[in-house]
Amino acid sequence: MQTAASSLAQSARYMPGFGNDFETEALPGALPQGMNSPQKCNYGLYGEQLSGTAFTAPSHQNERTWCYRIRPSVKHTHRFSRIDLPYWKSAPHVMEGVTSLGQYRWDPVPHSEELTTWLSGMRTMTTAGNVNTQVGMASHIYLVTESMVDAYFFSADSELLVVPQEGKLRFCTELGVIDVEPQEIAIIPRGLVYRVEVLEGPARGFVCENYGQKFELPARGPIGANCMANPRDFKTPVATYEDKETPSTVTIKWCGQFHETHIGHSPLDVVAWHGNYAPCKYDLRTYCPVGAILFDHPDPSIFTVLTAPSGQPGTANIDFVLFRERWMVAEDTFRPPWYHKNVMSELMGNIYGQYDAKPKGFSPGGMSLHNMMLPHGPDKNAFEGASNADLKAEKLDNTMSFMFETRFPQHLTLFAGQEASLQDDYIDCWTSLEKKFDGTPGKK
Repeated sequence: MQTAASSLAQSARYMPGFGNDFETEALPGALPQGMNSPQKCNYGLYGEQLSGTAFTAPSHQNERTWCYRIRPSVKHTHRFSRIDLPYWKSAPHVMEGVTSLGQYRWDPVPHSEELTTWLSGMRTMTTAGNVNTQVGMASHIYLVTESMVDAYFFSADSELLVVPQEGKLRFCTELGVIDVEPQEIAIIPRGLVYRVEVLEGPARGFVCENYGQKFELPARGPIGANCMANPRDFKTPVATYEDKETPSTVTIKWCGQFHETHIGHSPLDVVAWHGNYAPCKYDLRTYCPVGAILFDHPDPSIFTVLTAPSGQPGTANIDFVLFRERWMVAEDTFRPPWYHKNVMSELMGNIYGQYDAKPKGFSPGGMSLHNMMLPHGPDKNAFEGASNADLKAEKLDNTMSFMFETRFPQHLTLFAGQEASLQDDYIDCWTSLEKKFDGTPGKK
């Protein structure tokens, strides 16, 4: 029989597609054919369904995966005991003495000498909505130096969108192995058990914790069938498993609280599976941006990679938006993002390079927050440069930043308001903007 070491020590292997109905097996004949629940499964495996939606969800939204595993999941939990992860917070989380009303920007959260795992290194920056009613989100920074050893985790609260900025991580999940590095993202579904290992460290990055409906590809509308994020560029892991008898800890996030349980084996024991509820990764370098090729430029939503619906058409629970290298060609046009106020709350992170609307102060690893209906836009240097530029075709290069945008106000945590490297002078970046009004007819 294939051993745990040989199964998970292999290089990560993937199947292409987004939302596909996949099937994969680590041992020949482990996956039943023509039915889901045979009287007896091959290899003495147990059949078990993992449901990501209600059983009665419409067929085009219904998500589930059938797993064929060494032990059923009821053997992967025992009695629970409450634990505290003091820096990982959930909504609603409104702190006395912390003001969320404002335009904020943070320097990168620095690495320290503290040894941290995926769980102990999570630092919540903002929360929005309500984890108990499964609406809204939280944004986090992770600082990870150590691999989880005989320790596992799953969230009953949320789907996680992971955006690395430094280092390389391996997610060993029930359904397979995902390696992820800067300029890639990983999506870990709600309820999926996994362990996080450090392949190159220390590791730092961003996490969007999605309490609501799963991320999906945005409707392209008149753009048609191609460009933006194409389904074939998403990669889902093939089946791998551990058959390991060793004392292990499983930590569960449930309604914003953390509990742990102790078992005598690895829970990553799925030998074969089929379905459409699975983790995946995506290379942001394959994102094909679409933009204006004559004049003006569309709303920044044209750069949406993934969207999590809210139930209100056209208004997302969360949009994940990417600002990457692209050509700027529009004529007689102010090319950077324009000044605006927005019903959505915008949290941005810089993966690398320089963001065109804020040439200074928005460093790789840094974040900014422009909460709902608070005005923002280019600083003076960006405005003057764009207003007086020679509008030839220009490559916006060496840049990759993103936005977690939600219809809910984002509330700062105590860590974001008092411990993280908040730039107290960020609001002053617009102070030097000048009145240029001239009532002379025809004057520009």
